[in-house]
Amino acid sequence: MTSKLPLHSPRWRDLDGVKAEEVEVLLTQMESASASASGGGEAWKQGWTYLAGGLMDDGVVFDGAYAALPHLVEAAAALPPGQSVDFWVDLGRIVTADYRPPVPADLAAGFGAALSTAEQAAVRSLLAAGTPARVRAHLALAAVAFAGHYMGEALAGVLELGVSGLLLVCPECGSDTEVAEFLADPAPVPSDAPELPDPVPVREGAHPWGAVAEAVRQEALGEEWEPFLRVARAVASAGIVAETPGWAVLCLVAGVSVVDAPLRQAEREQADREQARQLMSLTGYFRCWDCEQTWTIADGLAENPDGARPHTRPDTRPDTHPAEASVDRDGSAADADSTVVVPAGAAATRFRRDGDVVLAADGTPWGRTAVFADSASGASGGVDALAVVSGPGLAKLVAGAGDGGSVWLWDAVDGRLVHDPLPGHRDRIRSLTALSLPDGRVLLASGGDSGTVAVWNPVTGQPVREPVGDWPGGVTGMCAATIPDGRTLLVTATPRGAVRLWDAEGGECVGRLNPYGSPIQSIAAVPIAADHTLIAASDTAGRLHVWDPAVDDPWATGAAVQLNARALADADHRISAVAAVPAHDRTVLATADNRGVVVLWDPATGAPIGDALPFSTGTGGSPLITGTTLEDGRTVVVAGTRHGHRLRIWEPETGAVGHIALDVALTCLAAVGADLIVGHDRGVLGLPLTRQ
Repeated sequence: MTSKLPLHSPRWRDLDGVKAEEVEVLLTQMESASASASGGGEAWKQGWTYLAGGLMDDGVVFDGAYAALPHLVEAAAALPPGQSVDFWVDLGRIVTADYRPPVPADLAAGFGAALSTAEQAAVRSLLAAGTPARVRAHLALAAVAFAGHYMGEALAGVLELGVSGLLLVCPECGSDTEVAEFLADPAPVPSDAPELPDPVPVREGAHPWGAVAEAVRQEALGEEWEPFLRVARAVASAGIVAETPGWAVLCLVAGVSVVDAPLRQAEREQADREQARQLMSLTGYFRCWDCEQTWTIADGLAENPDGARPHTRPDTRPDTHPAEASVDRDGSAADADSTVVVPAGAAATRFRRDGDVVLAADGTPWGRTAVFADSASGASGGVDALAVVSGPGLAKLVAGAGDGGSVWLWDAVDGRLVHDPLPGHRDRIRSLTALSLPDGRVLLASGGDSGTVAVWNPVTGQPVREPVGDWPGGVTGMCAATIPDGRTLLVTATPRGAVRLWDAEGGECVGRLNPYGSPIQSIAAVPIAADHTLIAASDTAGRLHVWDPAVDDPWATGAAVQLNARALADADHRISAVAAVPAHDRTVLATADNRGVVVLWDPATGAPIGDALPFSTGTGGSPLITGTTLEDGRTVVVAGTRHGHRLRIWEPETGAVGHIALDVALTCLAAVGADLIVGHDRGVLGLPLTRQ
């Protein structure tokens, strides 16, 4: 090896603390290791581990990496194949990283040649004796990425340890389909194996995959998988080109993960075969819940896959995913042509509106929407706040308000307007809440953009207290707090950090929370007993605060338990919205962030409850969440984004996620039993959460 880096190259002077001299030291160490008969020596591996941090940091590749990598690739290619496995896996992560600057024009030729060398060397390492199956899968994908095929990048995150769910993105409309626990249970063999296109795209000139074709044997997975391995051998024989279908490349990666390497004759471990079956399950199909096109799972994994085409499914449907169970929301079987193809138990379901009817995944009526009367005109085209009003002897009502400065009250069942609009605010109303008083009465409070607060009698429609106050930034959040001395207090929050406790009828401020003064963007009351409520609030920095309104000193914690800091940090969960969710015999706290992640928390311990609802494509933005308990005891959390058009219906106990597509822009959410109330840019509508 004779190539050396110029020590004073302007591109290469300093990469996050890594200097050209350190690269030279690593090259010398690698050259020494390659000269050894055994390829031994760990110094270069330690040096590479350190240096890799200067080439890429937290998924971001530095520009100077393109100047250094060709030299490092040349050195690693000279090492014995079994010694350089980790280098090629790491290099694969670099070339498939999420954030990579374009290769500078003057480095493009050298970097392209280095990838060709890396592909050949990685394939040699792939077949080296003793390489573990999970590492072989990563190594195969690295080689696929070096060859320039999009599946190398598409699958990079799927193979990470602990990943069981699957996120598929429709190449047609960009909608995402989430399949929980897809990889948790390896799939059985499908009835029909995939076939390669005719003619098979063949790579020109010499390529390194011929030995792989020989290594992929029938007995690697069992006779039933031979048709898939036949595809894997055909792809390897032809050499990977950009035109190779993604699912065919997946067959190759799955097959390679369990091949007998030269000199390795011991029986493969069960874990090897299980991973191969997991990967092979990705050769199936899925149906987009939005545009209803059917695609290969491989196309759904990739961003802008080359040559992706929707799949026309024949009447016999032989190409169904091997683990599919077309499950409708109520657990009944649904027609496979009308539902997302998912593994058994995942129960991902799509709903859509057709006029005033909600259709289930199988196209049958689920229930009717309730368009709340006059909501569009009364709210000047939009509703920004909703509140459910209920109490002993009082029919359940839904209050809504928005730009017009008036409060509207509807019957929650049929959307009928029960009062004339309640005027009073001179500007937009941003928050509403109901208060149940000890004497059985129920009041309704509203907060305006100019900081005014009004209190209403929802039964008569008369004001209990005219709008008063003038707090900068407006009243962005409201809730009701019950404290052990028998009082029910109104809690208001502003974006400037003022969180006040009020006597709702008298209008006196009786206490303050939020001693740190953090600007508040969302607030919720979480009952911990019949006569005791805690207040949870998220600030604009993504932190969550829990306060006990029964404690006079705002610095004292009282019964308030803060959320587990380690769990928040591990999940990188920066909270933007909070909501109280009834669950069986208690109420839990739901939090959501701007990525779309939703987590449930136990207010007694501050610990998370179960698995979170993960983010997915299209869930980013200002979150909206609400929750309810259905008649059969199931807890349901509904999540969306402000100004978005799609909702996710999540059952935390089972992990099932349903989807609803709407033709309106969402602004706020509420739930009344088994009915979801949706505030949007043109009014309010109700949707059933269970089949009617």
